[in-house]
Amino acid sequence: MEKNNRSSNLFRIAFLILGLFLFSTPVINAKEKDSRKILYYRNPMNPAITSPTFMKDSMGMNYIPVYEDEEEPTRGVSQEPIVKISATQQQLIGVKTEPIVARPLMRMIRTVAKIAYDPELYKAEQEFIQAIKMKEELKSSQSPQITERAKALVEAAALKLKLQGLSDEQLEELKTKTESDRSLLVSDTLSHYVWSYLTIYEYDVGSIKIGDHIVLKAIAYPNEEFSGIIKAIDPVLDPNTRSVRVRAQIDNPEAKLKPNMYADAVIHIDFGERLAVPREAVLDTGLRKVVYIDLGKGQFEARAVEVGPEAIAVVDGEEHSFFPVLSGLKENDLVVVNGNFLIDSQSQLTGGMSALWGGATEIKQETEVQEKGDIKTQHQH
Repeated sequence: MEKNNRSSNLFRIAFLILGLFLFSTPVINAKEKDSRKILYYRNPMNPAITSPTFMKDSMGMNYIPVYEDEEEPTRGVSQEPIVKISATQQQLIGVKTEPIVARPLMRMIRTVAKIAYDPELYKAEQEFIQAIKMKEELKSSQSPQITERAKALVEAAALKLKLQGLSDEQLEELKTKTESDRSLLVSDTLSHYVWSYLTIYEYDVGSIKIGDHIVLKAIAYPNEEFSGIIKAIDPVLDPNTRSVRVRAQIDNPEAKLKPNMYADAVIHIDFGERLAVPREAVLDTGLRKVVYIDLGKGQFEARAVEVGPEAIAVVDGEEHSFFPVLSGLKENDLVVVNGNFLIDSQSQLTGGMSALWGGATEIKQETEVQEKGDIKTQHQH
């Protein structure tokens, strides 16, 4: 824990020092400097701490003078300080922006598939078919006990199949058949498909649904793709692997795919057209996600946003990563996609609260006050 905190602090210090270099007050001659009145001096690591006289911090860094003609940071609609950066400074750090627009988004989940060889499921299907047949034959029986018994057998057989991954739709389809699905045992031209079992981990379960398109590539046929559809999702999570089993029906007209073969699987998930923010624009603190908005005239505002799972969109013929926007942004907002880390460091250097490190700074301040008490040579602004 201590090692992680030390690494985090070093990372933070590096950005702040770089920010000091890039965003330092433009050089002016001695006469101009002397003619300006210094209001106070600001701690280079925590701008909320100031001193009426020049001093150094605990690391030996000089406090930064604040002059009377320097404006205090204003606040935007999100109540975060607005950072002001000149056009020259923007060019120096390579600030780039992109507008928020609606894009057709999709996601690809990659996993491993196994072509089914499942005699247990084959037998369970046969039991269900026989129970349905028996129920129909005993429907005209005068004994309520016999009909109830037949109904209970059907329900028990149906539950067994559900626990093995069959959906309600598949159970309804199975009621019309006279024998089990032979493709669970063999692969031949009599069946134009095979069943495939896929492992989907817990964090991806919420993204898939019955009917999603799937593509398999088998080691035996590296230049071929086999298409299919997800037909069922197991109702119970495996506690050992934290995953669920998905059953997909895969086209196999030439009987190339054989039971127990392994294949690479890709599930294509269509999110439709949605407002999307580039992945590079989002700063993830672990507690919240923040983007910087270009307000024009060199002003940038931090904005907390809520986003969905990472997705892909094709832009100019190339795939790029985006997050679907849930809240915090609207269409045509200009977000910073390059230079946002340095803009965040500038937020601290100009007296604001860092969007990334704000929470840590507040905790650190409170701890310092409790341990050291009030420092007479410093005060908060």
